[in-house]
Amino acid sequence: MRILVCVKRVPAPGARINLTADAQAIDTAHLGFTTSPHEECAVEAAVQLVEGHGGEATVLTLGPVEAEEQLRYAVSVGMTAAVLLPIDGADWDPQRTAAAITEVVRRLEAADGPFDLILFGNESADAGNFQVGIRVAHALGRPMVNGAKGIAISEGAVHVRREADAGQETYELPLPAAVGVKEGINLPRYPTMKGRLASKRVEVERMEPDAETGGLRMVRLQRPAERASTTVILGRGPDAAPAVVDLLDELGVLA
Repeated sequence: MRILVCVKRVPAPGARINLTADAQAIDTAHLGFTTSPHEECAVEAAVQLVEGHGGEATVLTLGPVEAEEQLRYAVSVGMTAAVLLPIDGADWDPQRTAAAITEVVRRLEAADGPFDLILFGNESADAGNFQVGIRVAHALGRPMVNGAKGIAISEGAVHVRREADAGQETYELPLPAAVGVKEGINLPRYPTMKGRLASKRVEVERMEPDAETGGLRMVRLQRPAERASTTVILGRGPDAAPAVVDLLDELGVLA
């Protein structure tokens, strides 16, 4: 099998997110970065499929040159090749990003044959636009299912399972296809020492992206107000029992 996984470099979770003065971007001066969590699971899914069916798995990202760190991390856990689409400045809008990835996928496939499966994260952890994977699949004319919580390959098709309000839905897509992976489909592995050494040796291929600015325009970013919480000690030991009863009664949980 030939699998391509598209990932994004995003701020590490748990950090305080501050905006630039013009509210057009995240102030990254004091932030660490990682791979978007849905896409970490997509990388793990690709590695498991290659382990089970043979083949190769390529990881691709569009981002600053520093995003090479996320590509090498993906190689350290089992990906076999890495491609960077370097850009300067702020993130591209979803339309432009999808157009650039589509063009590069066509170039890669013209050189080495089609990818059986292209995996995306369900959505990026920072922008959460839910658009790039769907736009790429549509441009390539390939079927796609988002929100995947299970992926299996058999008889020239990919079987995708996802959660729904009434239980679960199962889809069968003919290959080649695209799938948007949701966090929780698996537990991403940690890199081994052998993997880390391999990631340092891998040659990250750089392919200049070429795409016009899309029709979407960001007005501004807005950081939600922080939620403050307080803790009230009702008492200590047996003396707290009356206060606990009063609280339960107030909440309406006592008959």
